[in-house]
Amino acid sequence: MDHPAPAARRSPVKPADAAGLVLIRAGASGNPEILIGRRPAKMGFLPGIHVVPGGRVDPPDAASPYPGAPHPAIARALGGRRPPLAFLNAALRETHEETGLLVGRPFAGTVAETDSPFWQAYRTAGLAPDYGAIDYLCRAITPVTSKRRFNTRFFLADGNHVAGTLSGNGELEDLAWARASALGDLTLVDVTEYVLKTALDRWTSRAPIGTRTAKLLNYRKDIMTLSDRRGPPR
Repeated sequence: MDHPAPAARRSPVKPADAAGLVLIRAGASGNPEILIGRRPAKMGFLPGIHVVPGGRVDPPDAASPYPGAPHPAIARALGGRRPPLAFLNAALRETHEETGLLVGRPFAGTVAETDSPFWQAYRTAGLAPDYGAIDYLCRAITPVTSKRRFNTRFFLADGNHVAGTLSGNGELEDLAWARASALGDLTLVDVTEYVLKTALDRWTSRAPIGTRTAKLLNYRKDIMTLSDRRGPPR
């Protein structure tokens, strides 16, 4: 009797490089507030889930018309095939696209003309990215069983240093500065819970940039694990 051949084992999808940004500010009472939104139900990845702004790293993210560099410890931690600036620029760009906000400091210098709406927005606002003030929280890799996978670096920046009006491109709904005490009412996945907890700990303790190790969040049999490993994703 002939037996059917076993189904071919599907190789894991290669995760795409991505970056996300946690913005925390002091609310009217002095307590922390986090900028967060909900992914629309029609989205193919994490529909209806609350997340921080973020998305894929694009090739143009590797360069900036503005001076500045990440903190040396952050640059070392991000070292790899992409320049560290690519991840910071991706996080800032995605934040602007999804929320309408620019994160940075006043800048009165001259920068080269560019066709990028993102860099044009900085120029119009008289701002520049403050790369050295952005901390690196962690790296998270989507489970191998997922059909869409990301290798995401998450960062933390000061939400009091933003310009613009909350709007965005529709990728995030219900955009708002949520009180840290109300995060339990939101629909969060385990990675986002860890990212927000880590960000709040650093914000409340006023940890200096680059002094805390950015953990790697990976999955074994769909169970999240934490490590200090910097090896390549599966």
